[in-house]
Amino acid sequence: MTGRQGTESTLAPADPDDVPRADAVRRPGRLFAVGTDPDPRFTLANERTFLAWIRTSLALFAAGIALEGLNLPIHPGYRLAAAVLLIALGTLTPAHAWFGWLRTERALRLSRGLPPPTNMAVPLATGLLTVGVLLTVGLLR
Repeated sequence: MTGRQGTESTLAPADPDDVPRADAVRRPGRLFAVGTDPDPRFTLANERTFLAWIRTSLALFAAGIALEGLNLPIHPGYRLAAAVLLIALGTLTPAHAWFGWLRTERALRLSRGLPPPTNMAVPLATGLLTVGVLLTVGLLR
């Protein structure tokens, strides 16, 4: 016996129920009604970027809640202002993620160049810098 035993494929044949139907409704309809499906790698990369922004949003929410929930030696007014600012940034970030995903996916489906990024970096950096200043002043008071 020269061959290896047990090397037969363990993958089951594709289940017909797992194959998307041609008449299946995809959401958002206004996006999927135009163009053609792009290379899945590009769509998945776009989704990973969307999810990275969602993770950022969750981290901002968690930081704002923790800042106010923990008994830190920071002046209460400054601590509250920083917490509210973090939660506000966390609220805006998913909208940025959604519209960025939508614009990029539309460009991919229409075989166009990628749109310029909606610049959330500046408001996010400004907000985090402000939070840092508030917390520093709050610690020194």
